[in-house]
Amino acid sequence: MASWSEFAADEPRLADGIRVLLQQYGPGFGYLATVRADGGPRVHPVSPVITDEGLFCFIIDSPKRRDLERDGRYALHSFPPEESDDEAYVAGRARPVTDPARVAQLAQSARAEPLVDWLLFEFTVDVAMLTRREQHPAGIPGLTPGRPAVRVWLDPHAPSAAATPLAVPQARPTRLSRDVQCTAA
Repeated sequence: MASWSEFAADEPRLADGIRVLLQQYGPGFGYLATVRADGGPRVHPVSPVITDEGLFCFIIDSPKRRDLERDGRYALHSFPPEESDDEAYVAGRARPVTDPARVAQLAQSARAEPLVDWLLFEFTVDVAMLTRREQHPAGIPGLTPGRPAVRVWLDPHAPSAAATPLAVPQARPTRLSRDVQCTAA
């Protein structure tokens, strides 16, 4: 499981594109999907915090926090921009941050309310995806104007294929980043 900083070091342009979409309205804003106790999905709006050290989220006492404490699997999706249908997605595992100094430093820099019952979680990155749906400049091989450009990164150290969602390719021989051309439905 790669940290955000490991992912960003491996794919800086992809990480920057995802960061831009998650922080397009100032503080981070996205939708967090967690796994309910019965195995079903649960989706919540959240304010992720991205630093050079990692991807974090302050989670108040709520069903989403209990989901993460019980089963750390998550998916985080950006809020759509007003001018396009671009999207960013990361998925992996969330784990509580227990170092008091690190929690205090992030709480201060992110202006997390100290009197609220929240826990700080760090999100690892097993899968990262950025989709751009804007007109592409002519001359870029493989890209057709009006079609989405999709960039995907997979961490080879992510959990085994048995624990991997079906939508994620099963082979993970090396860290992989690729461009994908989507066709119209």
